[in-house]
Amino acid sequence: MERRRALAGLLCAGAAGLGGFAPSSPVAAAPASARTARATAAAGPRPPASLLGDEIRRLPTSRKVLALTFNAAWDVDGIDTVLAELRRRKLPATFFPTGEFAEARPAAVRSIADAGHGLGNHSYSHPYFDDLSTAERADEVRAADEAIRTAAGTEPLPFFRFPYSSTTPDAIADVNDLGYAAIEFSADTNGYLGPQGGMTVDKAVERAVDAFAPGAIIQMHVGSNGADVVLDAEALPLIVDAAVADGYEVIDLRQFLVAAPGTR
Repeated sequence: MERRRALAGLLCAGAAGLGGFAPSSPVAAAPASARTARATAAAGPRPPASLLGDEIRRLPTSRKVLALTFNAAWDVDGIDTVLAELRRRKLPATFFPTGEFAEARPAAVRSIADAGHGLGNHSYSHPYFDDLSTAERADEVRAADEAIRTAAGTEPLPFFRFPYSSTTPDAIADVNDLGYAAIEFSADTNGYLGPQGGMTVDKAVERAVDAFAPGAIIQMHVGSNGADVVLDAEALPLIVDAAVADGYEVIDLRQFLVAAPGTR
């Protein structure tokens, strides 16, 4: 498979309404094959060259800005709390659901889109991508794209986050070839480990604050994963308070997309 072929087929920016982004149009009903084809055929905002060729753990900026991101792969615990806090603060975030999550919890994914937040791609079944072939990686990405767009009613963003943050140069090249930037993180709060994993709200906040730097990307999780507590939902307001106190602005990852050729 030829590397770095022309990045035709990029996804449109997802649900917006925050930071000056226009809402995406609902996805019209179409055969599954047509929806899958759109995963690499739709023209729309795309990652710039600065977000391609490597995993992105800090955004390419010297400004005191940071991005909040949430993975979603288990249950819906914490989503309402997180969305309410973001709404109260008028802050954007990017959510990375798996395709299986989108199929099992479509109302939760739709609520994220309806709140104006971007939806990235976290694979369909959350496998280790270094164990997959190029074709298998493409299947995972495209199946997740279809499930997320069906649940949300909008086009997902051209941002991919590797399961387990397990990246390789070949895997990054494969997702880039599909039109996605590999958006990883500067720090994971590890809140997903829960109290049973030795984590507390204070420890989660500390891990986030220690990573504050221009362009930092903070990874959190929604869902309790069976622990009946979502530490990241509880940590979110404290993390935002610390960011504001330190002079940081929380920004939308969609600010780093560029228009497709021939569009304004």
